[in-house]
Amino acid sequence: MPDQSSQKNLWTHSAPPAPQTGPVDCNLATTVAIVGGGFTGLSAALHLAEAGIDCVVLEAVSIGHGGSGRNVGLVNAGMWVPPDDVVATFGADVGNRMLDDLGAGPSLVFALIEKHGIDCEAVRNGTLHMAVGSAGVRDNRTRAAQWQRRGAPVEALSASEAERLTGAVGFDGALLDRRAGTVQPLAYAHGLAAAAIKAGARIFTGAPVRTATRDGAAYRLVTPGGIVTAEKLIIASNVYASVVPSMNWSDHGSQLTHLSYFQFATNPLPAAVINRILPEEHGTWDTGTVMTSFRKDKAGRLIFGSIGALDAIGTGTHRGFARRSLKALFPFIGDFEFEYWWDGIIGMTRSNLPVFHQPAEDVWSITGYNGRGIAPGTVFGKALAAVSTGDRNAMPLLTSTVSPDPMRVLKTEFYKAGALAKHLIDRRIG
Repeated sequence: MPDQSSQKNLWTHSAPPAPQTGPVDCNLATTVAIVGGGFTGLSAALHLAEAGIDCVVLEAVSIGHGGSGRNVGLVNAGMWVPPDDVVATFGADVGNRMLDDLGAGPSLVFALIEKHGIDCEAVRNGTLHMAVGSAGVRDNRTRAAQWQRRGAPVEALSASEAERLTGAVGFDGALLDRRAGTVQPLAYAHGLAAAAIKAGARIFTGAPVRTATRDGAAYRLVTPGGIVTAEKLIIASNVYASVVPSMNWSDHGSQLTHLSYFQFATNPLPAAVINRILPEEHGTWDTGTVMTSFRKDKAGRLIFGSIGALDAIGTGTHRGFARRSLKALFPFIGDFEFEYWWDGIIGMTRSNLPVFHQPAEDVWSITGYNGRGIAPGTVFGKALAAVSTGDRNAMPLLTSTVSPDPMRVLKTEFYKAGALAKHLIDRRIG
């Protein structure tokens, strides 16, 4: 994983403190051990604990350290792949079940926020998928028609409506999904962790799994501070997984292309400016080949993101592109500075859809959210909790074997270089 020590993550700054946790400091036993303390693992822990099942979360760094604490914070319904394509990929039974479960994903997220009183800047006014060019307009209209046939409150908007709801110029329309919304993602992860602990889950941080072996009827997970013995395992580390040599079934990352995504957050903008931007508090992303996004936080900062890594080579280029983009989208914005900047990694599968594995007896993993981590992570975490207690029907996905992608490293570098090249020249003229 890239060195992120020089970055300043807004979500880390503005999230309420995480519950007190620390490394494993003794040997212990549990019914279900969960590897990974992001949305999926924390949702699984919360639902297991509420069902009275003893569970332990082992997080290598800190709660929400990976993608859960680095993403845009859009709580979207469904996956990126259009509904009809999901059915074509999985078949009618599995595809429709997944669309139903993930279409209701935002409802689960916001219900948990309300139930547990999670302070995470939650706003459920919908999200806007901004159309770039005629191809973007056609794509949005197609998606709107497909979701509308399923009864979803999704609507394709005109260019003028898009400008009214965003304050941004230059887009050709938008897709409004009223099921969706935004959260402060790391604050949501902290809240899930606190709720899980209150329900009885044990969460350990700074607790990477060094080795994991089958020991009779149980699994033996060795951390730097102690050994955890578990009857069952849930692997919920997604693209931030580390491969444990003795745990060859942990290498679900071998099928994932890494797509870096950066964000820059301005200083709090004057009321006369920020009130003209996203007046109904939507979050946005666009249909561009090199996608961009923008949203606000409760302090009045404007947050802009796009594909690319904030490494020694890319940071200056991406910062310049972010500044030019905000000036072009919002000509009235005036002077601003970037107070925060950070990036994260999206795990992309070849199908752009998640995959569910059962690589060994009483071991389950899910990976490949393809940029849709908040609602799917929460939904699949709940499903994994049920599966681990014997309810296989709770998981809408069929099990599959890990299928390594021999091109993933090349694709990762291609996307990184392509985004850098585009951002070097984009919006410099006109």
